[in-house]
Amino acid sequence: MPSEPTPELTTWGVGPWIGPAPEGDHFDSELLKNGDTRNVLDQYRYWKMESIVAELDSRRHKFHVAIENWQHDLNIGSIVRTANAFLAAEVHIIGHKRWNRRGAMVTDRYQHIRHHNTVEEFLAWSKTARTDGAQLPIIAIDNVPGCQKIEQYQLPEECVLLFGQEGPGLSEPAIAAAEVVLEITQFGSTRSINASAAAAIAMHAWVMQHVFN
Repeated sequence: MPSEPTPELTTWGVGPWIGPAPEGDHFDSELLKNGDTRNVLDQYRYWKMESIVAELDSRRHKFHVAIENWQHDLNIGSIVRTANAFLAAEVHIIGHKRWNRRGAMVTDRYQHIRHHNTVEEFLAWSKTARTDGAQLPIIAIDNVPGCQKIEQYQLPEECVLLFGQEGPGLSEPAIAAAEVVLEITQFGSTRSINASAAAAIAMHAWVMQHVFN
């Protein structure tokens, strides 16, 4: 295990390392010299980016996250950030390859992201994407007629949570590709909740079933 850093704490991160440099190839000499202002947990302070990714890869969860991107949805960045927080295996962008990274707060550097031009391409990928080479279940999240309640549904350990655009929701091909469509139960007057909020709730539901259960 790396030695504990003893830097001067600041409001924006940590300053230059104080004392003899720690041993380990995972440490970044420039960060040790100049300080680390990145938005990372304290345990990753002064680590090289690739070392952080490698450590995350050693314990990623088995769920994936997919987002349709036909109208350059501004929620995608926030969804990527949440996927990083919940340690998703991968994030899949379906449609336009370009997306607004501002909401990701640089977490896209630590999160695997894959692009699919169409729902059909995404579906083809899913057919052999499970760890045993079998079909990865696609779990769509939307409030459409016939959907089931996520609070009452047992999510597969290996699956992909599929989200649509803010406003129009999932496209018809995406819904057709899904094994099931789940809704998040609401109690107020609004018809729907923000797409990034829905993604966070769905990912947390998976964690509650497969990590803390």
